[in-house]
Amino acid sequence: METHHVLRQKRKARVRAKVTGTSLRPRLSVFRSNTAVLAQIIDDTKGVTLLAKRVSGKTRVAGKTLGAEIARLALKKGIKTVVFDRSGYRFHGTVKEVGDAAREGGLKI
Repeated sequence: METHHVLRQKRKARVRAKVTGTSLRPRLSVFRSNTAVLAQIIDDTKGVTLLAKRVSGKTRVAGKTLGAEIARLALKKGIKTVVFDRSGYRFHGTVKEVGDAAREGGLKI
């Protein structure tokens, strides 16, 4: 029997096989730890993280805060469109709030 971590890694690999970030449309990657929610905007062609933000807590409110903040920082850097990478998590709860708040903040996903 495989653990939750192993199953998530398989899902993450499946998603990452299809989703890549370019300089024109970087990848917005979301990670949930036990204590925080993190988001990065990554250019995979150069292998560079363009910006990153961390918010303590892993509730939907924290996800909404993170999405709004990452959208604000991205627009300040001139990034308008991104491709969303859910990192093997289901698109609900905190991960969905990050995506929705980033859209409301002005990012095109």
